[in-house]
Amino acid sequence: MKDNADMPATGLALSETLADYAAGFDGARIPTEVRERARLLMLDSIGIALASHGYDFSRRALAAVSELDGGGDSVVIGTRLRLDPRNAALANGVLVHGLDYDDTHARGVIHATASVLPTVLALAARDGRSGADMVTAYVLGMEVATRLGAVAKGGFHQVGFHPTGLIGAFGCTLAAGWLMGLDARQMVDAQGLTLSVAAGSLEFLNDGAWNKRMHPGWAANAGITAATFGKHGYTGTRLAYEGRFGLYASHLGDAGYDLALATEALGQLWEVPRVSVKPLPACHFTHASVDAAVRLHAQGVKPEQVRRITVLVPAEVVKTVCEPEASKRRPANSYEAQFSIPYLVGTALCKGRLTLDDLEEAALRDPAVLALAAVTDYRNDPDSGFPRHYSGEVIVELKDGRVLREREAVNRGAEDRPLSADDIRAKFHDNARRQVPASRADAIEQCVLGLDQGSARALADQLGQA
Repeated sequence: MKDNADMPATGLALSETLADYAAGFDGARIPTEVRERARLLMLDSIGIALASHGYDFSRRALAAVSELDGGGDSVVIGTRLRLDPRNAALANGVLVHGLDYDDTHARGVIHATASVLPTVLALAARDGRSGADMVTAYVLGMEVATRLGAVAKGGFHQVGFHPTGLIGAFGCTLAAGWLMGLDARQMVDAQGLTLSVAAGSLEFLNDGAWNKRMHPGWAANAGITAATFGKHGYTGTRLAYEGRFGLYASHLGDAGYDLALATEALGQLWEVPRVSVKPLPACHFTHASVDAAVRLHAQGVKPEQVRRITVLVPAEVVKTVCEPEASKRRPANSYEAQFSIPYLVGTALCKGRLTLDDLEEAALRDPAVLALAAVTDYRNDPDSGFPRHYSGEVIVELKDGRVLREREAVNRGAEDRPLSADDIRAKFHDNARRQVPASRADAIEQCVLGLDQGSARALADQLGQA
């Protein structure tokens, strides 16, 4: 073991530093604007969870967790199901993340809300905590998960790991630990145990399988489990992060990572306001290119005029949204389409939009879109701002010899170009009203945005209706 060579200047292991931070976390010190942003992020994810009930993956997931469940009183968003906390968190994670429409922290390359929100909803409601406590625990989990993701500097995707599942579990562990009242020693143990249960593979990219939809819910389940073991004094490894077989060495090998990013200005600079809300229902890496293609459509470009399309994307995202080329050009299902630059750019150029409706089975067979996808190639973007921004540029060669191009240097919804509170509320209602009437959507919005003055149980009761 590398011991002191891997220790921060304080002499504490990173798990000890984060445990001290979490055990002493005080909601009163969270700036008002951070708490406001946290509630909006929650609202956004709840709307997506409601919309997910219109899809087959959600029905199959709920059937599975219902069979596994041993009984409990934790809600599944948008249903009358009552499950034990871990299974409810698993189910809600699938619902939040299943449409790939949930928020992203760019530098951490992580969908942290999808795991942290199900964790704090299950535990805060179970234990009768205030809504303010639920928001505080959510902010804590988000601050930890996003920072631990940033340490890897985008490296997890390059070696086939999905940070939302892998890193999300650690944020969930400390959020759960705070709600359970764990002390710092117990939180060290809990993080050490999380090292053995956190997971998330990107192999689904090769066949459009549903693995990824399960990752954040499993991270929530793992975090609740590890925190509960820590609460009861079950010993976990101390060097969860920097050890010889710790998180980063075991998953990244010799790839560059910076442990200092996990604690840089911790408690002074907040990551929650840096979380980007998605304006489009697809992998965040594709958004800039899709918006560029929409602008080209608005300029009057017609599919039959196009000879070739070249898309410039950050080198770090190629494995996720551009390869393997054959399946990206003709995605077999909606999930594969959401990670396909050729299909998404073809859709945007052909239709001037990208909505959930454009990911339905019939849309995937649109001959005009597939013809464009078939002539779409990619190149690494030499001016990429990744991971701060997920830039994109679309270059269209027309049959008459003209070349048109549009670039999005800063993707819409990014930290530097955020969606407004009104935009987020409008997105919530668009998603929620796919499954519930306007009156229910209004009541949910009021409950979530007023959570600092309400209770976790009241929110759970509002969400736990069919």
